[in-house]
Amino acid sequence: MASLVDAIRTKDIDIVVAAIVGIPGLETSLAAAETGNRLALANKESLVVAGELLMTAAKRSGAEIIPVDSEHSAIFQSIQAGHDPKEVQRLILTASGGPLRDWPIESLADATIEDALAHPTWSMGRKITVDSATMMNKALEVIEAKWLFDMDPESIEVVIHPQSIIHSMVEFRDGSVIAQLSPPDMRLPIQYALTYPKRLESPARKIDWRQGYQLDWRPVDPERYPALELGFEVARRGGTCGAVLNAANEVAVELFLQGKIRLTEIATVCRSVLANHHYSPSPTLDELLRLDQWSRNEVSRWTKVSC
Repeated sequence: MASLVDAIRTKDIDIVVAAIVGIPGLETSLAAAETGNRLALANKESLVVAGELLMTAAKRSGAEIIPVDSEHSAIFQSIQAGHDPKEVQRLILTASGGPLRDWPIESLADATIEDALAHPTWSMGRKITVDSATMMNKALEVIEAKWLFDMDPESIEVVIHPQSIIHSMVEFRDGSVIAQLSPPDMRLPIQYALTYPKRLESPARKIDWRQGYQLDWRPVDPERYPALELGFEVARRGGTCGAVLNAANEVAVELFLQGKIRLTEIATVCRSVLANHHYSPSPTLDELLRLDQWSRNEVSRWTKVSC
């Protein structure tokens, strides 16, 4: 890690792509924000866990943070199209709803690992696919959007959009809504983060306008996706909550993938650990890292007690 941080801080670097998975990517993201260069951010945990520290470091150094997540890239692009960020009234994050979006709610507790990993539109790793099934991925993205775009959580909404063509939308003060559309292909937001503000030819798939498309969206059912409310709660409270939620979820997902808990218990575990941690509104990096480890240990302890 020390060598990575040293490399980031060398003078001949102009863009850092933060794509280390999970909490191990936090220290390098912070180092990149401190350099004053562009940070192409694919590691959402950096903002979920330490959003205030990261954004403060970027503001102090003048670093650009360009989101790589498809939803936040879509919002960033839509705001550029609308020109004045001060005129933004609402952010609308779209969600596929995951592989279980049409299951009866009473059947979700019986979902197998294979059921949760059968995503209908995206090809992703096991952890993020389970997060999509519980919509914890969208909970984390709400927190990320709060920090990236300096938005009140009450001005962020989530809708289910099964086709995954609209990647997110921005509603402006006058009621106009600007969206970014494209077939689901991560090469597009990755390239945009690297080449912004220019747009170059891309290998990403394009919409075929000679074919018919149907684009649907519907509100999120909170009973089906209790994890989403945790994201809004953490976005409102800030402080140490993001570190605790992120760590608890990572361990809970792994326990589900090991067959030790049910899919529906992931949000239950996370809420329990979040409610019982020692909250601090303005934690240091060391405090956040300590709470990350505490949360992981607490999930393991909670699981042993409940079993």
